[in-house]
Amino acid sequence: MSKRLRMTDGAWFLAESPSTPVHVGCLAICTRPAGAGPDYLRDLVRDWGEVRRYAPPFNYRYRAWPVPHWQELADADIDLDYHLRHSALPRPGGERELGVLVSRLHSHALDRSRPFWECHVIEGLEGDRFALYMKMHHSQIDGIGGIRLMERMMSPDPDVRGHEPPWAIGMATGGGTGKGDTAVGGARLREAVRGTRALAGVFGRLGREAVTDEHPETAVPFEAPMTILNGRINAPRRFATQHYALARLRAVADVADVTVNDVFLAICAGALRRYLDEQGALPGRTLTAALPVSVRPADDHAMGNAISFILAKLATDEADPGTRLRAIHASTTAAKGELQRLPRSAMDPYTMLYLGPYLTQIMLGLGGYTRPMHNVVISNVPGPRERLYFNGARMEQIYPVSLLLNGQALNISVVSYAGRFNLGYTGCRDSLPHMQRLAVYTGEALEELEAAVGVAAPGPDAGTADT
Repeated sequence: MSKRLRMTDGAWFLAESPSTPVHVGCLAICTRPAGAGPDYLRDLVRDWGEVRRYAPPFNYRYRAWPVPHWQELADADIDLDYHLRHSALPRPGGERELGVLVSRLHSHALDRSRPFWECHVIEGLEGDRFALYMKMHHSQIDGIGGIRLMERMMSPDPDVRGHEPPWAIGMATGGGTGKGDTAVGGARLREAVRGTRALAGVFGRLGREAVTDEHPETAVPFEAPMTILNGRINAPRRFATQHYALARLRAVADVADVTVNDVFLAICAGALRRYLDEQGALPGRTLTAALPVSVRPADDHAMGNAISFILAKLATDEADPGTRLRAIHASTTAAKGELQRLPRSAMDPYTMLYLGPYLTQIMLGLGGYTRPMHNVVISNVPGPRERLYFNGARMEQIYPVSLLLNGQALNISVVSYAGRFNLGYTGCRDSLPHMQRLAVYTGEALEELEAAVGVAAPGPDAGTADT
């Protein structure tokens, strides 16, 4: 049995190369259940190893001929011993040792002759903790899809046992409930015409803005400056983390009358400004960020991607944190206004038209040589609001691990979870010296922003940088 790839999912294969694998990952840090014996993780891996039922897309193998499609494999044709791996950290088992291991695991492309996933159980983390790291091809999953899969394999009840591994749960192969598109005949034609007009309006306004600069808050594709973030990259990755109490960002947002995501972008911008300045590489013009936007319905548990993108200026040419935050808010408001003008039926065409020149640049091997469409990707994925448990083990933090492409050597992504804001920094090891400093600088940028808007100093557990 086979399943055709959607165009928006298949595009990721066109962008992939040995130095730019396009898998994404998730790192969850958990505390063992109280009273668990020394063999808890060994028993977990053994029990998982006995579950050899595979739900889509964990039983899908990519095939490019005669047209790109997924080939569904029988359970007996999947080698679980290859996909499920058990590792241990060297002493002292701190976040540094974990970051080094995850950086190494994330650097290697997935094997195209097998289903596109790996699951790593990592023991030896100090504080009676362990980690789960999983990576999948981006053609099969996006951030929201990954969070919903995780929520289905865990529980808010610490006493629940018998949770199945992710490959036995899987994701739907369709697009949600199927109730969203019921237009037929003339109604479908009118919707298509409306979508075409809306697309023409959006790209027409962007074209005029590129010429006139009438609205300086509007970010325009390929007007970003060339920086050290935008050269050619190699396969080795470096991964770092940072986490804060979500209430800190909300407090700044409330006082400044902006969104939490605006605050997130502002602290990233402050960190990038400082980092680039230290490298003697801060451009005189502002950096531009690509911001993934989920268009996945609430009831959609399907595989594949349901994301679009907007661009926003990060105001890195502005020294004052408060002024920078206001400029970012103006830019994101303008970008979201354009996206909201589009009907849902126009989202896929908009995404392909928007990314078409960028993907063409990548496929022609020009990424990193010519002016970038944007300087950095910054993503915000809302996660579970309540604490989750897996077979009694409490999940403490969850971090996204993302992909890089030539011309884009850094990705900053965040997942909110149980009142915490968990940032993952994925960078090219060879392009960005001391990239892990960004994790520290982001925390200090938040402190500067709190002072700028007059928010009270945080408590002792306000934020921790892990590198």
